Amino acid sequence: MYHKKNFLFTFVLGISAILAGAAIQGHIAKVRAAKLEGIVPPVPYFPPGSIWTHDVSQEPADPQSSSIIGWLANAGGWGLGRLQVDFNIRVLQANVNTPYVPFRKGDHFYAADSDAIKVFPLPAGGGIEGQNDYQCDVSQNDCHLIVVDRSNAKLYEAYQANYEKNALFAGFVAVWDLNRVYPPSGRGEQCTSADAAGFPIAPLLFNADELASGRINHAIRFILPNSRMREDVYVHPATHAGGPTSPPPAPPYGVHFRLKASYDVSQLKPAAQVVARALQKYGMYLADGGNIALTAQSDLDTTAKYADVDFGSHDLRDLKVTDFEVVDLGTPIRVSYDCARNK
Repeated sequence: MYHKKNFLFTFVLGISAILAGAAIQGHIAKVRAAKLEGIVPPVPYFPPGSIWTHDVSQEPADPQSSSIIGWLANAGGWGLGRLQVDFNIRVLQANVNTPYVPFRKGDHFYAADSDAIKVFPLPAGGGIEGQNDYQCDVSQNDCHLIVVDRSNAKLYEAYQANYEKNALFAGFVAVWDLNRVYPPSGRGEQCTSADAAGFPIAPLLFNADELASGRINHAIRFILPNSRMREDVYVHPATHAGGPTSPPPAPPYGVHFRLKASYDVSQLKPAAQVVARALQKYGMYLADGGNIALTAQSDLDTTAKYADVDFGSHDLRDLKVTDFEVVDLGTPIRVSYDCARNK
């Protein structure tokens, strides 16, 4: 009799624990939903007509699409062999109260390609890529620093940035005009940016707020190992190529990949479906060299958090190179590194 009572007690206790766990999970789900209610996608960085917000879902694939995709698949596909997501790049917001600090040229400064500035905005509580503050080891990291000042229609993007001696040092800095629709040659032919391809970074990063809203209204930044990129040319909207080592038909800097319309996004988690639909509508542009294919904005500077929308770094790993196609490449431009800045 004792054993029967003990079993019954244990059984009831177990059921109670399961019900309590379900209640907790339900409460967590409601709290997450409350946090996300009313979140809308951030406004575009550039005016209508910007290439980053162009719908390419109906455009034909490039005649070389199959060759490029096949070559990349045979070369190993994405870095690390999977479509993984990096969450380290921060996008900071400046306002009228944001302090400016002196800007100084860092080691190996890209003088011809960079903008000439004397001060740089540093929002309180911000940080450089992968950091919680403004110190970064430029010998070991890219150390991107991105600050958006919408009140003055400026986007500041620095590479190899580090704050020391009461000044910001960087190896490169670009100040993008948010009121301008840039031409195919961007800031200038053969000119780099905080990314090797010459693109702005912030407009190509998706973030947790976009996932919470269910919409990403722009193309996405992606990168490949240098050994899997064509070394001799780039294509617009890229304006530069840095570090690639392979011959054609390797993909060149600026190549525009689009997830095939035939790919069934319903097999992905809901937040991952949001990214996949953007990849079908707007595609992704090859912007830099590295091993983690896609880049999302750090949620240190967003309203929603990736935990709230249930999105992780491996949630797109099932997307293979062969699930993509190449949108029209345009005319390849021979790499010379002779930067000619646009006025």
